Amino acid sequence: MTQQSDRLYLLYHALRPTRSDYSYVVETSEFEKHLDLFLKLRKEEKTSTFYPEITFDDGHISNFEHALPILQSRKIKAWFFITVGWTGQKQGYMGWSELRALQQANQRIGAHGWSHTLLTHCDQSKLQKELLEARLTLEDKLGTSITAMSLPGGRSNQRVLAACREAGYKQIFTSVPKAEPQPAGPTVGRLNIRGDMTLEWIEKLFEAESGVLSGLQRQHQIKATAKTLLGDRLYEKLWALLNRHEPATDAGEAAAYEDPAHHQ
Repeated sequence: MTQQSDRLYLLYHALRPTRSDYSYVVETSEFEKHLDLFLKLRKEEKTSTFYPEITFDDGHISNFEHALPILQSRKIKAWFFITVGWTGQKQGYMGWSELRALQQANQRIGAHGWSHTLLTHCDQSKLQKELLEARLTLEDKLGTSITAMSLPGGRSNQRVLAACREAGYKQIFTSVPKAEPQPAGPTVGRLNIRGDMTLEWIEKLFEAESGVLSGLQRQHQIKATAKTLLGDRLYEKLWALLNRHEPATDAGEAAAYEDPAHHQ
């Protein structure tokens, strides 16, 4: 791996030991295969290959129970972006003891807002709670500086980005699928990894000449246009129809994994 290799930041949410039809859940055995591939790619010296980085959004309990042991066994560091108001409060999500264990394991921790509200929907007072209070609470509970923020639902505008900077965040992680030169700038693009993405497809993603990443960028532009034309509420309904394929008996569990605001 050359120093000039661009980074490709990958976004995960929940893991599960068994297969799920819900698109934002990745099976643990598949996650292990992903990491083995990423270790291989990191060792290669092809300038045409992107260097993989791992991130998680929300703070789901599976990040601690399943992702952390797998990461530690391979000596890989990841970013964990935490919805602070859910910590120790919402069933299925980590508490402060789990976050401290992540920190002690030398994993990276950032903020993902207070309540996962779309920041573009917030007035100035709400933005302060979602951004500043989230950061200060993490710093108080963990005793460390928090300088990175992941945008809920990937939603932002110039007002939101300015508010993030004013709240003390030096890096803002988005949901724009693009490779990042090093050192990364103040905004960092990421690619959302879904449970239906095959290992072979992910391997091609890291081949710069394959055109897979550029295709995803075109899809992202189409989605961005759809969000603008439809509005967030209608877009969320359409997203739910396409992504929430859990059986009816699992509906409650599926809802616990994600809020509607995750639709990227």
